[in-house]
Amino acid sequence: MSNDANVSKRDGFRSRGGFIIACIGSAVGMGNIWRFPTLVSKWGGMTFLLPYFLFVILIGSTGVIGEFALGRAAGAGPVDAFGMCTETRWGKRRPGELVGYIPVLGSLALAIGYTCVMGWIFKYTFLAFDGGLSATGQDMDGIVATFNATASAWGANVWVVVAVAVSFVIMSFGIAGGIEKANKIMMPILFLLFVGLGIYVATLPGASDGYRYIFTIKPAGLLDPYVWIYAFGQAFFSLSVAGNGSVIYGSYLSKSECIPSSARNVALFDTIAALLAAFVIIPAMAAGGAQLDAGGPGLMFIYLVHVMNGMAGGRIVAMVFFVCVAFAGVTSIINLYEAPVASLQERFGLKRVPATAVIHVIGLAVALCIQAIVSQWMDVVSIYICRWARCSRRSCSSGSAARSSCSRASTSAHASPSAAGTIRCASMSTARACSWRSSPARRSAASAEANIE
Repeated sequence: MSNDANVSKRDGFRSRGGFIIACIGSAVGMGNIWRFPTLVSKWGGMTFLLPYFLFVILIGSTGVIGEFALGRAAGAGPVDAFGMCTETRWGKRRPGELVGYIPVLGSLALAIGYTCVMGWIFKYTFLAFDGGLSATGQDMDGIVATFNATASAWGANVWVVVAVAVSFVIMSFGIAGGIEKANKIMMPILFLLFVGLGIYVATLPGASDGYRYIFTIKPAGLLDPYVWIYAFGQAFFSLSVAGNGSVIYGSYLSKSECIPSSARNVALFDTIAALLAAFVIIPAMAAGGAQLDAGGPGLMFIYLVHVMNGMAGGRIVAMVFFVCVAFAGVTSIINLYEAPVASLQERFGLKRVPATAVIHVIGLAVALCIQAIVSQWMDVVSIYICRWARCSRRSCSSGSAARSSCSRASTSAHASPSAAGTIRCASMSTARACSWRSSPARRSAASAEANIE
């Protein structure tokens, strides 16, 4: 069967705008919210942002384009895409197909860990609306206890089920009817809500210190190689390069669409989302008298809750903030589950709904069991499985257009050993990544860390 015939049978994005918004949704996730603002704060505002912008431009114009092109050229997910690459170069599909299973399994494993975090997010969104978060006030022991009860063995069962159900419903409607429509609704709302939060935070006393810090540049800091390493790692992670999300979404892209233009828009709006998060979180922490020197779930579920509970209108701020986080998480998790679902459809001929059901049942069963070890789970997946997948991509080079696409993606993927470490930190390091300057809070955080790990 020809590739064109295969593509004609597949669902796809109905518009270029829908494709771009879906790709933005896959890129905008927890790394933008609990990792990016922390790095901006830790490495000196504009001192970090300048290298970051440079790497976004470089990666967006190479790796993102390469993965989109590879997916569209193959008209399939990573398994068949890598099979096409090795067939073009060596005349054998099987080696590439075997390599392609690695990122698919890595994507499923990441989605499972992400499902647990989505359970936490849905619970906190509910608590923000029903007053459960505001009721804890600024009692760090109470805030930490709430997080401990959530991020523990069987601690968020109902909410993990909710996370899986939301993902299943959206994905069951397919690419155009489900993923594209959901992103068209959630992404504009997310950006508008973040802009609203940013405007409100700007009115708070002390917020100006946060803005001043963001726009500060220290020329000596640019000589620190770690600034450049972390900037590269964050840009690499944030743009979803060397996973398989861009490959699978690219496989649904019309042949008539301009890939470089789409990649540029994805990089631009992902960066805007990250900056919006920084312009909300850093000034908010400054207004609350807190120092933002660490990230991870502890930032979002402990320290930001503490800050929001202490500000005027904090309950409303918490409601808006966690809705934004929920939207960012949902649009990312459906991208992670898409590659395994598409692989079942391609390899076993399953219809969309049965394939989606199988993958989500597996995801739910495993996610419920790993709630107490989410940090360790994500560390293993991102350091070993995903890194192995990135290294394996070196086999994907040939003399065709597919060779160019895969080679670019492979080059970006293994260009820096720091990327794996950054992904590991950005994806799911737990409250151990956080520190609080006051000793009672520090003891509370230590207690949370001990219970999670």
